[in-house]
Amino acid sequence: MRTLFATVAAALLLAGQATAQGQVWTIDPNHTAAQFSVRHLGISTVRGAFTKVTGSVHYEPAHPNTTVIEASIDARSIDTRVPMRDEDLRSAHFFDVATYPTVTFKSTRVAADGAGRLTVAGDLTMHGVTKEVVLNVEPPSAPAKDARGSLRIGTSATTRVSRGAFGMAGFAAVVGDEVLITIDLELVQP
Repeated sequence: MRTLFATVAAALLLAGQATAQGQVWTIDPNHTAAQFSVRHLGISTVRGAFTKVTGSVHYEPAHPNTTVIEASIDARSIDTRVPMRDEDLRSAHFFDVATYPTVTFKSTRVAADGAGRLTVAGDLTMHGVTKEVVLNVEPPSAPAKDARGSLRIGTSATTRVSRGAFGMAGFAAVVGDEVLITIDLELVQP
């Protein structure tokens, strides 16, 4: 799911924040949050995150439709602040991290969606199943230089997926099918 963060990076770049042709940006895993929320028993919302996200974005300002985003999430890094629940989510009941240790995303197309927003579509592979997802991306921040002189940019994106569509339909009476994914992304360019 967190590979979707990489798509957010493309959105930032596509919004005209890049400063040079053909730039490659890297996801900063220490400043990127791949979060999700799902209903429990239909009465409350359980939230969690994946803490290990990597990836890159290649962007050419003159040809935004050639943007390539690739991201990977270590599914074992799932964290809901409840160790027993995290172990269950890593098990064959849900992510089955022993068989499918990573979640990946690769963009397929990007389009402007007004007022600096972007729509980023791509292939999300999770639990051995690949489905197209569409991210709604907020306008990017202005680029800023960090203490080391590296250029940074950030944005956020959201999407909703059906966990059942990815082969994780177990415990339907307890855990909702619709999962909201929120990605807060920071990209860096040395």
